[in-house]
Amino acid sequence: MGSDKPGNLVYGVDDKPPLGINIMLGVEHACIYCISLIMPVMVGRMAGLDNRAEVFLVCMSMLAAGVGAVVQASKRLGSGYLCPPVCGPAYLNASIAAAGSGGLALLCGMTLLAGLGETALSRTMKRLRPLFPPEVTGLIVAMVGITIIKMAVSNMLGTGGEDQIVEGRELFLAVFTLGTIVGLNVWTKGNLKMYCALIGMVAGCLAAIPLGLLGPADWEELRHVPLFWIPFLAHPGWSFDHKMLAPFAIAMLCSAIKSVGDISLCQKINDERWKRADMDSVSKGVFADGVGCAASGLLGGMGLSLSTSNVGLSLATGATSRHIAVWFGVILAALAFVPALACAFVIMPRPVMGATLVFAMCFMIVGGMQIAMSRMLDARKTFVLGVALVAGLAVDMLPGLFSLAPGWTAPVFGSSLATAAITAVALNLLFRLGVKRKVELQLALGVDASDKLFTFMREKGREWGALPEVINKATTAMNELTETVAFLNPGLKSLAFHLSFDEYNLEAVACYEGVPCLFPEKRPSPEEALKSADAPALLSAYLVKQYTDHLEATRVDDANRIRLHFNH
Repeated sequence: MGSDKPGNLVYGVDDKPPLGINIMLGVEHACIYCISLIMPVMVGRMAGLDNRAEVFLVCMSMLAAGVGAVVQASKRLGSGYLCPPVCGPAYLNASIAAAGSGGLALLCGMTLLAGLGETALSRTMKRLRPLFPPEVTGLIVAMVGITIIKMAVSNMLGTGGEDQIVEGRELFLAVFTLGTIVGLNVWTKGNLKMYCALIGMVAGCLAAIPLGLLGPADWEELRHVPLFWIPFLAHPGWSFDHKMLAPFAIAMLCSAIKSVGDISLCQKINDERWKRADMDSVSKGVFADGVGCAASGLLGGMGLSLSTSNVGLSLATGATSRHIAVWFGVILAALAFVPALACAFVIMPRPVMGATLVFAMCFMIVGGMQIAMSRMLDARKTFVLGVALVAGLAVDMLPGLFSLAPGWTAPVFGSSLATAAITAVALNLLFRLGVKRKVELQLALGVDASDKLFTFMREKGREWGALPEVINKATTAMNELTETVAFLNPGLKSLAFHLSFDEYNLEAVACYEGVPCLFPEKRPSPEEALKSADAPALLSAYLVKQYTDHLEATRVDDANRIRLHFNH
C-alpha cells in the first residue's frame, strides 16, 4: 500500500505529516464526522429517549468512532487507511426500532451483536471476491454520495420537516460556504488546500452570526448539557431480543458491503497503479468496521459504518495519511468526555453542514464512477450497473414504493444504498452464469487473422470485465506471435489459441507443429536485421516477450507450446 503514491497527494497513506498539520487535519475530519451526529439525535427523539440518554448516545458514538478509526488505520488489525467510521444510516431504522421497544439497553446489545457478526463475516471476504467486481464496488461508492444528496441539499437550503421555505439568507450562507471551500481547494495549494473544508466551515459559522442564523438562542440549547462528565456511570447495560436479529443482520450486511466499496476507494486514491481490490486489505477493513460497531454497542452508542465523506475529504485535500486517523480518534475521544463541546457541533448552521457535505459528495460520486468504469463493460455489466442504480434511486424518488414490504426488510428497502448494493450483488451473480472463462480461438493465417483476433479479444474483454490495458497487451502479443509463427512456417494454414481468464490472470496458449519460435532477450540490432533472413520474426518474437508478464516456450517432438501469461 502507498508504494505508488499519486502526484495529487501531499501526504500519502504512509506519510507522516508534522504534528501541527496532523492535529488540524484531525479536527477537519472530526468536523465532517460530527455532521453524522444527526443520526443518534434522530434515534433518541424518534424513540422517545430523554435528554440525558440522547447526550449519552451521542458521546458514546463519538468515543467508539475514535476507537474504530484508530483500529482501521492499523495495518495489523485494519485496512491501514484513513477511513474512519461514522454513525451509519444503515443502522438508523433498526436502531430506532430497538431503542423504541427496549430502550438504550436493547440498542446497545443489538449493536454489539451486529458488530461481532461483521467481524466474523470479515473472515470470509477473500472467498467472496467474485461478489464484488469493480463495477459493483464502484456503484456502492457512488451510491453513498448519491444517497446523501437529499440530506445535503435540504440542509444547504435550510428546509426539512414542516419548514419548506428557502430563505435568501440561508441560500447565501450555503453558497458562501461552498464557494469558500471549493475556491480554496481549486485555486490554492499547501495548507490552504488541505484545510479548505475546516476554513470554509469556520467562515460559514462566522458569516452566520450577522445573518441571524447562529446566535444566543442556539447556544441556549447547550445550557442543560454538562461541561464534563464520566459517561460510563450512565451506561444502561445490555439486553437482547430475537425479534431484532433480522433488522440488525440486514443493517450489518449493508454496512459490510459498503465497507468493501469504501476500502476499494481508499486503495484506488492511494495507488496510481490500482487495478483491483486487494481483498486482504478489504477483509481487514471490514473486520475493523465490525470492531468499531461492536465497540459502540459495548460503550453505549449506535451502529457505526465507514465514512465515504471522510474518504472524499482526504482525496479533496490531498492528505490521506493514516496517521491523521490517530488524532481524529484522540479528538473524538476527548469530546466524548466534554458533552457541551461535542454537542456544540450539532448547532452548526444547517447551510454550513449541507455545503460541506456537497463538497465531499462530489469526490464520492466521481470516485465511484471511476472505479465502476475501470473495466470493459458488456451488456451484462451494463445491466448490473443500470438496474441496480435505478432500483436504488427508486427508493428515494418513490418513497411509498416498498410500503407493503415486511417491517424487517426496512433496512434494505428503506435505504437506496442498501437496495442498490444488494441488487448489484444479486445481478452480478446471476449474470455470471453462462460466461465462459475458457475459450478457443482458431485463426486462419494470412487471411483475416489480425481483424478476427482484435474483434474476438475486444468482445471477450467486455464479457469478462477485464482491464482494457491488459486486453490490449494480450491482443498485441498474440498478434505478433501469429505473425512470427506464420513467417517461420509458410505452409502452416491455421493457429489456435486456448485462452483462460480469472480475476488475477489472463493466459493464451498456442500449439502448433513446425519451426519453433526463439524469443531474444535483447532487441535485434540493425546489423543483425541486415544479416539475418529471419529478422522480421526475431523482432516480432522480441515484442511478444516485452508485452507478456511471463512467457514459456516448450517443444515435445515436433509440437511447440507457447504460453503467454498476463497479470490482471
